[in-house]
Amino acid sequence: MTSEKKSSGWSSIRRHLDVQSKPALLALVKDLYDASSTNRNFLHARVQVEAGDGTVVEKYRRTIVEQFYPQRGFGKLKLAEARKAIRDYHRATGDLTGTIDLMLTYVETGTQFTRDFGDINEAYYNSLESVLREMTQLLRKEEPALYPQFRERILQLEAHADYIGWGYGDALREHVRMLEAGVSGKRK
Repeated sequence: MTSEKKSSGWSSIRRHLDVQSKPALLALVKDLYDASSTNRNFLHARVQVEAGDGTVVEKYRRTIVEQFYPQRGFGKLKLAEARKAIRDYHRATGDLTGTIDLMLTYVETGTQFTRDFGDINEAYYNSLESVLREMTQLLRKEEPALYPQFRERILQLEAHADYIGWGYGDALREHVRMLEAGVSGKRK
């Protein structure tokens, strides 16, 4: 069974692709493009970012904001959809700046939603805090040089943390403190 698994893995596909002509590879990519909207979105995002099109992140941002503040009706709070937009963008583009921007958008929008409509529930705040934790790790360990680009938004977010329950306001302030102490070295 393990030999079956190995022969059907990426390495066997790569061996097959290595010997294909450019027209055959283009036909394969076209078939993948036609197969699903997920593939189309992935390819569009990858090509647009590689072409230097900075607007691609806006499509993903709209998906996130729409879960909280749709153009019509009330927010459905499909947090999994919003988080999927962040993952999909990162997977398609590898753009860490855009990914952090989308993470921050998620946390900002979720925090503003609480300020506008009141306390939600523990799972809601756990989701916001999880993305905040991931964003903090990226800024502290992988790309500390990006922190100044997001610092003003993050400090504004901290100012909005007052009176938010479930320990979320405290967690938000703690993450900002860690970023300020560990990345910018401004305050302790």
